[in-house]
Amino acid sequence: MMRTSIFKGERISLTALHKEDLPHIVKWHQDATFLRLLDAVAAKPKTLQEIEKWYENNRNSNNGYLFGIRDHEEQLLGYVELDGILWNQRNGWLSIAIGADHQGKGLGKEAMQLLLRFAFDELNLHRVQLTVFENNDRAIRLYESLGFTKEGAHREFLYRDGKNYDMFLYGLLRREWDQTK
Repeated sequence: MMRTSIFKGERISLTALHKEDLPHIVKWHQDATFLRLLDAVAAKPKTLQEIEKWYENNRNSNNGYLFGIRDHEEQLLGYVELDGILWNQRNGWLSIAIGADHQGKGLGKEAMQLLLRFAFDELNLHRVQLTVFENNDRAIRLYESLGFTKEGAHREFLYRDGKNYDMFLYGLLRREWDQTK
């Protein structure tokens, strides 16, 4: 049986992120909608220097991985992170960001499938987890379609536009991932 590539999918690939990619990421970090779904901190445009610092911290990490999401023409579409890995517990945190021009095309699902394959099959992790705000319906549908289980909530964690939102914790175990293959 031929082994499926851990980095290449039908429409996208996970690749190294390069310094030349950072100006694209800076553009995404100028978009308030993008920033408000990505993080609970106040939406604030990021400078190239701030993105460079984030990039360097990831490159020098012993407990995380950062990949660019690219189409097969090598255009950067977004990025995925697997970080906060506790090696002795075989647990890690996932996050994904897709540039606004590329959202809603199913690319996030394929990117997450590749990242999960890397996490479970290459790194031999037992559990991966993530958080998502309750007002991010698209992301919640994505995570649940991949087999993630809602494990809890930080009630009224986020306050945006005059309303409180919960932050949900989702987890996926290796055996659950194996059942989706």
